[in-house]
Amino acid sequence: MNFLKTISYKNTGYFSKTVIDYLSQSDDLKSFYNLFPNIKNFKKQIEQKTVSFPLKNRKTLVKTLYKQYQHIEISKKTKENIALLAKENTFTVTTGHQLNLFTGPLYFLYKIISTINLCERLAKEYPKHHFVPIYWMATEDHDFEEIKYFNFKNKKIQWERESQGAVGRLTTQNLEEVLKTIKTSFGTSKNADYLIHLFEESYLKHQNLTDATRYLTNELFKEYGLVIIDADNVALKKEFTPYIKNELLNQTAFTEINKTNKQLSTNYKIQVNPREINLFYLNDNLRERIVFKDEKYLINNTKIQFTKSEILKELENHPEHFSPNVIIRPLYQEVILPNLCYIGGGGELAYWLELKSYFDKEKTPFPILLLRNSALIMSEKQHKKLQKLFISKEELFLKQNNLINKKIKEISNLKIDFSKQRQLLKEQFNQLKIVAQQTDKSFIGAVNAQEKKQLNGLDKLEKRLLKAEKRKLHEIVQRITLNQDELFPKQSLQERYANFSEMYLEFGTTLIPLLKEKLQPLNMEFSIFELQ
Repeated sequence: MNFLKTISYKNTGYFSKTVIDYLSQSDDLKSFYNLFPNIKNFKKQIEQKTVSFPLKNRKTLVKTLYKQYQHIEISKKTKENIALLAKENTFTVTTGHQLNLFTGPLYFLYKIISTINLCERLAKEYPKHHFVPIYWMATEDHDFEEIKYFNFKNKKIQWERESQGAVGRLTTQNLEEVLKTIKTSFGTSKNADYLIHLFEESYLKHQNLTDATRYLTNELFKEYGLVIIDADNVALKKEFTPYIKNELLNQTAFTEINKTNKQLSTNYKIQVNPREINLFYLNDNLRERIVFKDEKYLINNTKIQFTKSEILKELENHPEHFSPNVIIRPLYQEVILPNLCYIGGGGELAYWLELKSYFDKEKTPFPILLLRNSALIMSEKQHKKLQKLFISKEELFLKQNNLINKKIKEISNLKIDFSKQRQLLKEQFNQLKIVAQQTDKSFIGAVNAQEKKQLNGLDKLEKRLLKAEKRKLHEIVQRITLNQDELFPKQSLQERYANFSEMYLEFGTTLIPLLKEKLQPLNMEFSIFELQ
C-alpha cells in the first residue's frame, strides 16, 4: 500500500461544521468536552478513570466476557486482554457499531483499526499501563432497516425478513438466500472462496445476529487482541441500575441535555434530542419506549404499564428488561468499562458533545472523543487514470459537476471565463450611474436593472459555451465521471458506501494488515492510499 496524501477534513467538503470546529479546537466547543485527543492528555484521563472505576466492576466485566466468548475460538492475545481487564492499571479504548450485515460500510474496519492502533500507541507512551481495544456491538438497537444490507459494486445485497425488538436477538433465518446472492456476486477466486466461507461460518452456523457478528468480527481482528462486548446482559445491566433508577425518577438526562443543546444550537446543528425518559423496555421481540403519563410508566404501543413501585421492583428483579437509548447508552458504556476514549464518526462525536453536563451530573468521567480514521483507497490502475486526466487528489473531492466544469475549462482551446467581460461591463455601468446621479437620480433604478440583465446574459452565454464544450469533449467528461464514480459511489465517500468485500476480493489477507500499518489514529487528517 502506497501512502499518497492526507487532506484536511475541512477541505474534503464531506464533514460537518461541528467536526471541523472540534478538530481545530474552536473555543465555541471547548466547554462541551473534557480533554482533547492528544497523547499527553491521556495521562489526565487515566488518573480520572483510576479513581472512579471500582474493582467489582472489573470482576463483573471479565466474568461476563469469558462467558460471551465460550463458544468461539479465542486468540491468545484476546484472552490475555480479557484477563488484563481485571487489573487496576488496565484501561480500554472503545468503538461501537451497529450489527450491519457482513460489516456494512467500509468504515467499520477503520473504526476498529483506529481503536487497536490507539491502544498500541498508548502502550508505548504509558508502559506501566495496559490498553485493551473494545468493539461495542449495538445489539440492543432496533433499526433493522439500517443494517439489513450491504453494498457490493453498486448492488444492494439485502436480507429479506420482518424484524421486531432488539436486532441482536434476531434469528439468522433466511440468510441462506443472501449466501446464494453472494456466491453469484463474488465469483470463484481464492479470496472469494474465503469471503463466502466467512459469511457461511458467521451467519449460517450461529443462531442470532449477535453471535454471528461476534464471530465475524473476531475472525477479522482476533490476532490484534480485539475484545468484543455485548452489553445486552443482566450482570452488566445490574451495575447500571442506579443510573436507570435515576432516569426513571428524575429525568436528569432530559434536563441536562436540553440545557446543553440550547447552548450548542447557537452555532451548531443538534444531532439528537433527549426524551423525558431515555429508556426502552426490552423483552423477547419487544423494544418499546418507556413513557411516563398520569403517574404511570407506560410501554409505548403495548398495554403494559407500571406504577412507580412496580417499575422499580421490575428494575430490581429484571435489569435486563431496561435498554438505554442513544442518549444514555454512552453513560452505560462508561459505567461498565474502564474506558478512556471513544472513537466514532462525525455524527457520533456530535451527539457525544451534547452529553458532558449530563456525565458531570452523574459523577462519571467524560471520555476523550476521537474521530475515527477516514480514508480513500484506490488501485494502481485507478491512480494512473486520474493522472492521465490531470485530476489532483484535492480535486477528487469536488462535487462532480464542479470537477467536470473545472477540467473542461482547463482542457478547452477556448477561454470559458467571462470574468474580464463582467468587469468591463461593471465599469461601463459605473460611469452610467455617475451620469444618472448628475441628471436624474430616478434613472439609477433603470441603470441597475439593465446592469443586472446584462450580467445575467453573460452568465447564460458562459454556461452555453461550457455546455457546448462538454458536448465536444464528451469522451473526457465520460472518463472523469466514471473515474470519480468508482471512488465516490453515489457521490458519497467510499467508506460510507462500499463494503470491505470489494477490497478483499482484490487484495485478500493483506488488506487489514496494510490498513493497520498506514492508519494513524491521532493524525486527524483524511488519508488517500493506493493499494498495489
